[in-house]
Amino acid sequence: MMEKVRILAVDDNSISLAAIEQELKKDFEIIPINSGIRALQYLKRERPDLILLDIQMAQKDGIETLREIRKMDKCRDIPVIMLTSKQEKETILETSMLGICDYVLKPFKGDDLQQRIRRVLHL
Repeated sequence: MMEKVRILAVDDNSISLAAIEQELKKDFEIIPINSGIRALQYLKRERPDLILLDIQMAQKDGIETLREIRKMDKCRDIPVIMLTSKQEKETILETSMLGICDYVLKPFKGDDLQQRIRRVLHL
């Protein structure tokens, strides 16, 4: 049996995190983490196949977290999908320049998110 694709889901909203996990756990191994700081600590030890990253988080937002991920040698090429309610053009441009693969608006549709993940991972 093939190993499940590991997805790091980073969101400080426990309801969003639970929704992501519920929607994806059948097909993927989900590692739910509730802050950018904890995500960076996790990434020092582990390398997931994909990162779902919220933008609006306390302490360290998704853009700051993404900047730091891109500086980490073993993590700079991990595909990242931003999963957020922010629709400002500047935010989309800034995350695009940091090399994200996709930008999904909340509230998301489960099948849409799954399709986007499969497309990014070429599954």
